[in-house]
Amino acid sequence: MKSGIHPAYKRATVTCVCGEVFETRSTVGNLKIEICSKCHPFFTGKQKLVDSAGRVERFQKRYAKKGAEAVAVA
Repeated sequence: MKSGIHPAYKRATVTCVCGEVFETRSTVGNLKIEICSKCHPFFTGKQKLVDSAGRVERFQKRYAKKGAEAVAVA
């Protein structure tokens, strides 16, 4: 490898919201993640509810008016 052209590759602590902490190496530094292998549904076999209710409600509110107008016109 050429010297002086690669970023610093240092130890990094990865922290998940479930509480799992592990150490790896990265150019970024310390990381905070939302899902890891300890809490991901693929590895645990359990479903995890992701909070997207606000987005769904906003979508339904936005398109409920257009859907009602389309039914009234037809």
